[in-house]
Amino acid sequence: MLWSISPFGEAKVGIPIGMAKGGNIYLVFVACFVANVLVFPLMFFFLDHINKYLLKLRFYKKAAIYVAKKAKVGSGDKIKKYGFWGLIFFVMLPIPGTGVYAGSIASYLFKIERKKAFVANTIGIFISSVIIWVSTLLAMGFFD
Repeated sequence: MLWSISPFGEAKVGIPIGMAKGGNIYLVFVACFVANVLVFPLMFFFLDHINKYLLKLRFYKKAAIYVAKKAKVGSGDKIKKYGFWGLIFFVMLPIPGTGVYAGSIASYLFKIERKKAFVANTIGIFISSVIIWVSTLLAMGFFD
């Protein structure tokens, strides 16, 4: 579950690790999905309240600008063109650099209505989690 909250893995890493360690396959899915969804409100709290103070620090500001540029470049075209659906697609891709952290930052930068952004991120996380969960089950020979 902790991997699912981490920006270094999200549910993309939490689900396979939980299942490989012998966790109940359904409980692992639900716990990792819920943990990953919780990142969205945590990110917006950070962006709304803590980020503005940290931007006064030179090293943080430099890193924040780098992350913001990566989020805009990686998601910008999809989100600008397809809006809500583009955000879902961006978050659901089970590859590094996409997910709820990048989706939250993109939502913040593109000023997407918070409720819509939360729903889009949640749907994207769910689809990504299902893809990872089924892939892990297949790799473990669960369906054999």
